[in-house]
Amino acid sequence: MNTTILRKSVLGIAGLAFAGGVFAGPVTEAHANPVDAKSVAVVQADKPGVDKGKLIPHGVQGKQSRIDVGDEQTKNVKAIIAATKKSGMDERAAVVAIATSLQESKLENLGHLGERNDFDSQGLFQQRPSSGWGTVEQITDPEYSTMAFLKGLKQVDGWKDMPLTEAAQTVQVSAYPDHYAQWEQQAADLVAKHWNS
Repeated sequence: MNTTILRKSVLGIAGLAFAGGVFAGPVTEAHANPVDAKSVAVVQADKPGVDKGKLIPHGVQGKQSRIDVGDEQTKNVKAIIAATKKSGMDERAAVVAIATSLQESKLENLGHLGERNDFDSQGLFQQRPSSGWGTVEQITDPEYSTMAFLKGLKQVDGWKDMPLTEAAQTVQVSAYPDHYAQWEQQAADLVAKHWNS
């Protein structure tokens, strides 16, 4: 008889504990702080962050400019990053390439602009067929034009130790050599955002 009472008591306590857990669980959850779904979506274990120290190792030079980046420009940013990876270069090379494209075309794959054209410059990097960058079809292909720019950058001794504008100018030979510097922060932000996407 004592065993029966003891068994009923144990089962009764276990039943109360279970019921308490079922009923208390949701009530406790209802008082918890809600989680912002956006902040959860950003943290992904399979996408390691970019080392931001690599993006701007020397700090930015001068006043920085910024533009709104639309869908076409984002597509071109991703194409530049993909070509940079394909060429075996790192995030810093992508920053230099994107800053250069921001200066040259605002990340738009420009065709011939008629009277507004700078000689025969076209594409993301405003490369010129007459200067040996490739055919019009090639230099208006984002992958090709990026690979051509990066090939030139690889040939610049010590480009990683140069200010961005000096490295870009050595490849581009622009009439406005200091203009690339103004895009370094936005280029770094774009690489940080899209390198692992």
